[in-house]
Amino acid sequence: MGLSMDARSPSLTPLIPEFCKAATVLRLVMLAQAVAIVLALVPGTHDEFWSRLGFISLFVHWILLLLAAVLCWFRQPLSTVRPSLLGYLVLLILLVITGLVSSLVYRWIPQPELSLEAFLLQTMLIALITGGIGVMMFSLYVQHSWRLDAQSRAEFEALQARIQPHFLFNSLNTAAELIHSDPDAAETALLDLSSLFRAALQAGSAISLQQELELGRQYLALEHWRLGERLQIDWQVTPSLPVINLPCLTLQPLLENAVRHGIEPNAEAGWVRLSTHVSRSSLTLLIENSVGVHKSHHAGHGMALENIRRRLELMFGENAACTLAQSDGSFRVKLVIPLEAA
Repeated sequence: MGLSMDARSPSLTPLIPEFCKAATVLRLVMLAQAVAIVLALVPGTHDEFWSRLGFISLFVHWILLLLAAVLCWFRQPLSTVRPSLLGYLVLLILLVITGLVSSLVYRWIPQPELSLEAFLLQTMLIALITGGIGVMMFSLYVQHSWRLDAQSRAEFEALQARIQPHFLFNSLNTAAELIHSDPDAAETALLDLSSLFRAALQAGSAISLQQELELGRQYLALEHWRLGERLQIDWQVTPSLPVINLPCLTLQPLLENAVRHGIEPNAEAGWVRLSTHVSRSSLTLLIENSVGVHKSHHAGHGMALENIRRRLELMFGENAACTLAQSDGSFRVKLVIPLEAA
């Protein structure tokens, strides 16, 4: 009946809930009242329903509130107990509390039709059955939560591993060419490149929105050195942006796609625009690029979009979105970040 999970399992759901919080106590009181109503509806009893309900409600509330107090007080030492034994230990605590409360209740409110031993056996058997069901249900809930967390982490790491910044090789060649013609520009390019290298090594983490935008600016600066006037950059970032985190290298693959598929295939000049829009509920990031005469349809474009879409969903939930739209002369990718989840 215990929580048969390895203690090393990653968990967002703790084994012992926060019984000291008012919200948890309120849920426990509601659960206790539901159990009392079910017990009061048991057929074959001759007591008046409301008096029986009042007695059982007082009895059950005392037991569950005392259980919550004990689990709150000993939460830290209980959290070190092996998951496979924790369920049995909680049941043992429940039975001890039930026995003590039952003894006191029997002394205060005698039950002529039952002896003390029979009353204790009856109440502890009910506590064992209901407590066992509760422990089993919470065990399934914790296992499901841990499984989802492990799956999300594995998917996130796999997605990060698949997104490799291809521009690094071209940037090294650009910096090498600038060393002879413009040493200062070469130094700036190498500094930007080092920042992008560090970001690539930390691709499994999250960084602030401002840092992610700075990485995007550095990438476009490197490509501008390589492509010259063929690449026109339109940077429309809102001065006051919310303080949120994004998966590292979220914008750079989109900017890379904009350059590779919108600028490089065309001999004439093209443009890449990044703009931000903030509302009460969300942050919108728009990356747009000109298409030109020679339109490129590369398989990696859709792969990068799908990877980023899934990364955002893993971090911000289902309300995060990554959509694309294409018109006659431009291509647009729209990222929507829900501020509540961020």
